Parts: sequence; structure tokens; C-alpha cells
Amino acid sequence: MNDFNYKKSLGQNFLQDKNILENIVKCANITDNALTIEIGPGSGNLTKEIAKVSKQVLCYEIDERLEMVLDDSLKEYHNINIIFADFLKRDINSDISKYEYDNLYLVANLPYYITTPIIEKIIATNLPFKKIVIMIQKEVGERFNAKPGMKEYNSLTVYLNYYFNLKKEFIVSRNCFIPKPNVDSIVISLEKKKDLLALKSIDKFNKLLKDSFKFKRKTIKNNLKNYDLTKVEEILTKYNFNLNTRAEEIPLEVFVELANNLN
Repeated sequence: MNDFNYKKSLGQNFLQDKNILENIVKCANITDNALTIEIGPGSGNLTKEIAKVSKQVLCYEIDERLEMVLDDSLKEYHNINIIFADFLKRDINSDISKYEYDNLYLVANLPYYITTPIIEKIIATNLPFKKIVIMIQKEVGERFNAKPGMKEYNSLTVYLNYYFNLKKEFIVSRNCFIPKPNVDSIVISLEKKKDLLALKSIDKFNKLLKDSFKFKRKTIKNNLKNYDLTKVEEILTKYNFNLNTRAEEIPLEVFVELANNLN
């Protein structure tokens, strides 16, 4: 990789520390007869560790220049399939329909610049992941794990926490990558909640969240002025909030009730 031209536009920062690579895979606790998806294998360092414990590995790599690199670095492993394409444009359900497995996992070092679109696509696929372990920018990880009242709390925080139990695993220093990024990373794990709160329409819920957080410093009254504010106020009052409350103070269950009762 010494002569490789790393592309900043693709978020190419490859993790080198073997101990960290092993620990990322340990967090997934991959069981027998598993299929594990990896997004952006890069030079294949994490892929190798996954392949040691997962019966089958399916990787998505957008950079076709890495094909020869991966062919060489992964040549001793025969349980890896790499699709050289944009993960965001693939039909993941169709891709994995060719496999037989008992448990499905996702383990990846996500490119910083498209972390949110990737996670939104993962949710949209509605695949039964037993566990998702991702390394992302530390600041983004803090937002995912934020609680109501914290400045990092936003629409994606609520959206993610509707579906998953999230856990911070460990911090990864920027010095562990080549080339070195400008920020540290964090490894987080996500496990699908067994009992989701009843929701009439995920699309309405998603739109409500985006509208509620549209202007971060404005109140619910301002951000949801196109909604039935009488109904909004009724629900907020039930939980000891009011129309002058900001979205960053409102917990998940209140947003669910709002989405279920607003047209």
C-alpha cells in the first residue's frame, strides 16, 4: 500500500492496529454459520479478522483500484466475496439471498463522509442483523448515543434509538490509521430492539423528527407550525413539556406518540 493514492473523497483511512481490529470483531460476538457484511474493506485488514470467525463474508468496496490489493491480501481466505460497487446503490436483500446462514452481522469501518446515508440504508433494508458493529467518527458516535437535553441529541439520535440499543465500545486514536485522519474514531455496537414501540407510519415518524429538529435553536411551536399545534400541545403537556420546548429535550416515546396522533 506504500504507493497507493488514498482518496480523501472516498474517506480512505485504513486501520492498521491488529489489536484494535481483533477487538472490533470480538464486539460482534459472531456465532457459527454466520454471514457478515463489511462495507469498505479497504486493504482487507478488518476483513481478515472477520473471515477467521464468520463462515461467510460479503464485502462492498466502491474503489475498483483496490481489487488487486484485496486479491493479494485475502488470497488465503476462501469464504470472502467482494462486490465492487457502491453499497448505497445495491439491493442488499437480493445480494444476500444467495447465501444460507443462521445469523447475520454487519462489521465495518464506515467512511466518515457517508456514515448517515449508510446507516439509513441499513435500517431501510429491514434485515435481521443480530448485531452491527461500526467504527465511525467520534463526534458522530457521541451524537448517536446522546440523551435528551444534550446538545448532541438530534433527529438521527431518536431515529436510531427507536430501532436499536446502542453501546459505546471503545475509542480509536487517529494515530492508528494510514493516512492519519484529523479526528479520533469510536466503535459502537447496535442490537435491534426486540419490542419496538408501536408506530403507525415510519415515514410520518421520520418526517416529524426532521421537521422538529429543522432549526435546532427554535421551539417545537416554530418548527411544527404546519402541524395541528393544539394536538401537539395536548401530547406535550401530558409529558410535562409545552410548545416552547425545543426538540432536543424531547424523548423518543413522546415523538412516537406525536407521530401516531398527527396527520
